Amino acid sequence: MTDLRHDAHPSADAQPLRLTLLTHSFWPENSPPQRRWSALVKELAAAGWQIDVITPVAHTPHGRRQLPRSLAGHAFRSQLGKYSELIRRVPYLRHGNSHAAKFIDQCFSALMSIPVGLLSRRSDLLLVTAPSLPMLGTGYVLSRLRKVPLIVEMRDAWPDLARDARLVSGNVKSVAERAVDFVQRRADLVVTVTEGFAETLRARGLKNVATISNGVLLDSLPILEPPALERPNFEALYLGNHGKSQRLEVAIQASALVGDSMHLHMVGHGVQRPALERLAEELHAPVTFHDSLHGHEVMERYAAADTCIVSLRDDWKSFETTVPSKTYEVLAIGRHVTGIVLGEAARILEDAGAGHIVPSNPEAVAALWRELAADRGQLVRSTDSRQWVKQHADYPLLAVQYMDAMRNLLASKKVASRR
Repeated sequence: MTDLRHDAHPSADAQPLRLTLLTHSFWPENSPPQRRWSALVKELAAAGWQIDVITPVAHTPHGRRQLPRSLAGHAFRSQLGKYSELIRRVPYLRHGNSHAAKFIDQCFSALMSIPVGLLSRRSDLLLVTAPSLPMLGTGYVLSRLRKVPLIVEMRDAWPDLARDARLVSGNVKSVAERAVDFVQRRADLVVTVTEGFAETLRARGLKNVATISNGVLLDSLPILEPPALERPNFEALYLGNHGKSQRLEVAIQASALVGDSMHLHMVGHGVQRPALERLAEELHAPVTFHDSLHGHEVMERYAAADTCIVSLRDDWKSFETTVPSKTYEVLAIGRHVTGIVLGEAARILEDAGAGHIVPSNPEAVAALWRELAADRGQLVRSTDSRQWVKQHADYPLLAVQYMDAMRNLLASKKVASRR
């Protein structure tokens, strides 16, 4: 296993490079790839790297442009990003919430990214972050046509996740899995965000695999004062995607079991949100649904919470090696965590001393919340979780790891070319 941990500053003689990034979502959108890569681009640009980003006109999460064109961008035009990165926009197809419509849109944008990539300035490295899966194909094609080393970043455990989710079946399933495996095996470097999935890929025979986790910009996040030791209601918060992966019906059912002595706040959007709203109404659960929040509104919601929920369903094996990206934010602010997770995510919460791990069933979650409401001293956390983030998941540190991994890749390619 390659050890990518280094000091938080690159060496003085390290030369900045030029990187082309392919992603289906970027600034000014608010999405997991945007948050990760905006933070990394900030650090790479500060180190002198030149970065080209090839991405669709901003249209996440609603499948259509909602921001002014000066921010969202124009198809086949370039714009400067927040950190002087050059963003090259490609067109998209308007769509709703269905998986099929999103996939068709991703295929279209991935296809349109090929000519844009061919006409872009040459880079030292080409990196594609997935999902979306169609963009993987674009990355492979461009790397071969332009003869540039390819880095494939797998932010989720694909193709394992597709198998667990039953997104595709029969012959189509095997084609999708083989396509992802094809690109992974031909990449010069595969980057995962969890060590568990890296080990899975190594067990399949992939040689050049590195782990660079998700994280946060720690300096931008306050550590919050602990909740009051006396309070009439227990306040639980879920902030993030409302999809099948999270199995959020467990939290809603748990809140209904606890009853009016608590309040559950659900912030965000996703394909399951309408069904979750119906379930809460049917159960007369003490739940309030909120639209997505940003900036200081997020911190205000965190400050009002007694516990924050981190949840993944427990019947998909791929989630044993998955860590929800919001985990690191909750650890950084020092709030108690109700962890409805297994595997690597559970180990991180335990190592950070962040809260309680509980099975994915309503009775167990409700029992924990009743216990915490009766003994609110358990909600007061130490600074251990924030210290854990500083040591393992602060983006300045992660960016140095990434830069070192990319420089090491180029160095190994040069050595191989001389033989």
